[in-house]
Amino acid sequence: MCARSPAQTDQAIEIWRYRKLLTMLATSRGAGTSCITLILPPRSQISQASNLLTTEYGTASNIKSRVNRLSVLSAITSTQQKLKLYNRVPETGLCLFVGTILNEEGKEKKIAFDLTPFKPINTSLYMCDSRFHVEALEELLETDSKWGFIIIDGNGSLFGTLSGNTREVVHKFSVDLPKKHGRGGQSALRFSRLREEARRNYVRKVAELAVQHFITADKVNVAGLVLAGSAELKTDLSGSDLFDPRLLAKVVKVVDVSYGGENGFNQAIELAADSLANVKFVQEKRLIQKYFDEIALDTGKYCFGIVDTLKALDMGAVETLIVWENLETVRNTLRNAAGEEIIVFSNPGEKDREKFMDKSTGLEMEQAAEPQPLLEWFAENYKEFGATLEFVTNKSQEGSQFVKGFGGIGGILRYKVAFEDLGDLEGDDDEFYGSEDDSGE
Repeated sequence: MCARSPAQTDQAIEIWRYRKLLTMLATSRGAGTSCITLILPPRSQISQASNLLTTEYGTASNIKSRVNRLSVLSAITSTQQKLKLYNRVPETGLCLFVGTILNEEGKEKKIAFDLTPFKPINTSLYMCDSRFHVEALEELLETDSKWGFIIIDGNGSLFGTLSGNTREVVHKFSVDLPKKHGRGGQSALRFSRLREEARRNYVRKVAELAVQHFITADKVNVAGLVLAGSAELKTDLSGSDLFDPRLLAKVVKVVDVSYGGENGFNQAIELAADSLANVKFVQEKRLIQKYFDEIALDTGKYCFGIVDTLKALDMGAVETLIVWENLETVRNTLRNAAGEEIIVFSNPGEKDREKFMDKSTGLEMEQAAEPQPLLEWFAENYKEFGATLEFVTNKSQEGSQFVKGFGGIGGILRYKVAFEDLGDLEGDDDEFYGSEDDSGE
């Protein structure tokens, strides 16, 4: 699996943060119908949305239940205040989630989020309900990849892209290849040579256009490539030495279609749907398998668990930092009696408070900063360690094994590190790194 560019990693982190927030919003339940979802697509007017909220405020004033009426009116007022922060709708749209929800203890908590989608959203929605409606944003998360298509047959070729449910024809051209015929004699060989030469020139032209449309700044600009056609030409293209090896590595499927042109494009999308949906899945499997290979070969170029991973990060040894996207470990910054800051890792609901105690006094240390999810800390600081950050799921067999067997945190190293010879970092004790139990297992 090729290393991501900094821009790709930043986008992956942004998508992870969106997914985490949307999961929280989707599972939240309001106190009555006090959860307001307002989604404004690009080029819509702030003034129209303000007028809508004013009208809704008047309607909500007639709610019979006093408690529900007050909570809805409060949510609408908060939404109006959020909306005043914007002079116009951002280029990708605007999403507001405002209301009063119930926390795990059943207590009411007011929340207000304004999100600018990372890609244009086409939905327009206002909903006052007992929950937030995040389906439109969840669809954006599932359709963030761009796929390339090459439809090639004896009549011409088409180059297209697919991003979510939006398809685009990038380029197409027609061709008039010589047909086979039954003439005998010496002319048969000559016509055969001409036909093969025309066919080869055609394949060369398609290969050159493929580079032109699907490679930008020496990098492939699509997540995967689908080759389709109604004859052997697609096979000739994929097997040709004229076809750029960078593009060949991105081919996820070769399919037979009954038509050429745009009809063939539509048919190819249907036939390749399964492969396109699973490409991220395949990439994740390859990444974790590479990690497992380092372990199986005992190269020493790997680490797992919070203790060793943080040591390797501090050494600048981590090339690829791999973390489970749902890792719940929290990073606590505490201060002991001597005024020193101590970093302790914990998991939600953990009852063992011993690690929070100052060994010199026997008393619990005070918080020096707000507890922060370890994943968020990694997202903010991974660049300082010269590492690449990769989020993985536990949906594949390899991912599940990584989470259960290695705590959902580890890394592929640039060089061999003998952790057993390192001991604790100078000036630190065991509490700085927590314990093996903190690795999320």
